[in-house]
Amino acid sequence: MRRSLSRARAAAAGVLTTALLGASLVAATTVGPATATPGAAERGRPAPTAPTGGLSVTGETSPVHDPALVVDDDGTWRVYTTGLVNRENGGTIQMWSSHDEGVTWAHDGTVWDEIPAWIDERFAADGDGALPDNLWAPEVYEHDGTYYLYYSASRFGTNTSVTALATNTTLDPDDPDYAWVDQGPVIDSPQEIAGGKTFNAIDAGIVEGADGTPYMAIGSYWYGIFLVELEWPTGKLADGALENATHLVDRMMPGNPVEAPYLTRHDGWYYLFVSFDRCCQGLDSTYQVAVGRSRDVTGPFLDQDGKDLADGGGTVLLSSHGAVVGPGGQSVSDGVLAFHYYDGANAEIPGFPTLGLQRLGWEDGWPVVDQAVEEPTVTKGPRDATVRGNRPATFDVRVAGTPVPVVTWETSEDDGATWSPPAPAPATRATGGTARWTLKHAGREPDGLLVRAVVANAHGEVRSEPARLDVVAPGRPTR
Repeated sequence: MRRSLSRARAAAAGVLTTALLGASLVAATTVGPATATPGAAERGRPAPTAPTGGLSVTGETSPVHDPALVVDDDGTWRVYTTGLVNRENGGTIQMWSSHDEGVTWAHDGTVWDEIPAWIDERFAADGDGALPDNLWAPEVYEHDGTYYLYYSASRFGTNTSVTALATNTTLDPDDPDYAWVDQGPVIDSPQEIAGGKTFNAIDAGIVEGADGTPYMAIGSYWYGIFLVELEWPTGKLADGALENATHLVDRMMPGNPVEAPYLTRHDGWYYLFVSFDRCCQGLDSTYQVAVGRSRDVTGPFLDQDGKDLADGGGTVLLSSHGAVVGPGGQSVSDGVLAFHYYDGANAEIPGFPTLGLQRLGWEDGWPVVDQAVEEPTVTKGPRDATVRGNRPATFDVRVAGTPVPVVTWETSEDDGATWSPPAPAPATRATGGTARWTLKHAGREPDGLLVRAVVANAHGEVRSEPARLDVVAPGRPTR
């Protein structure tokens, strides 16, 4: 289940898997109680099985920074993230998707093949010579049938930055109308804001007020986070937006380490999520997610102790725990908090930036997460099975761990010398503590096939002892 480090490696594994078990029709299920998300049935899709708290993931989930999560009406989960450094794959915004309630993720490429030319021209014009390495911190917001993708470009360590906009009519890359159209710059820095203060024009977060007026929360370090008014349908700054900006967050400490604002509404309150402290230092990162709330979109936003976030306040919601180091760069969609963290359980690349998910709970009007740490374990492994003809064979595994582990399956045709994931067996979260895999036509598999479960969460990974599949000729007894 550990995150894919090489998409080429993943593709090769997929070819091998198809060759080994391409003839099988397989099904995987989770056994146990399910927790539904309100509204899922009304949208015409199955209620999710994901519990409140941490959501284990598998597939291609690295390298991920600053995930913007969008749960689409068709049930597809999409994440847009910061581009790869050194302009690898063009350095533009990356795209990822999941079609099983956020369990299994695949990389869908990038928004564009290269950074828009006007950005390089803009950064070259000041004579410094340093061009942006990649595009940063996307935000996706839908209004009146148009998707607005805000993204940032910056000279690292400075506030020479710009946040720009692209638009689309669909998020589905297979739709014939799919195209991200660059709309150019929205806001830049350095320049003054809110009466002579300085800011950094990165990390946009979009929200609409009760009257439908759009706003952008923006900022990183300097004087912190500000709220500026936008206008529809352009999605760009309204007249007077900079001079009339509202100062939302100030740490009131040297360096003012706060960034990545995200605003969302819940039960009549606006909630402002921000990232405190230092990002992008691998396992030395100190990022943590803090929150405040307000009845009004323009604030003031107060923490649980009643302190204004513009005066040093902020209730820490999510911080380092177990192998989850430096969580931040957050967004929220359909009640799920998405963030990146530095993976302390990744032995191949310690501190690899990875996608994290938490389904938010709510207590007394405040969001809560589950930061309990329990490495995954197998409490009861799968049992041997004997079948004949094209009869099905089912393998069960009982597991424990927090967050609830994801279970995938592996098979071996050479008595355990090599293992491969069977295709197309899906991964499942073991909600209720049990996961099951059924080979619908097990009799087509080779006699003596070994099957084992791979059980993983953010804090580790274990494998069950293998079970054996015996295939007998018709008429012979089975046990």
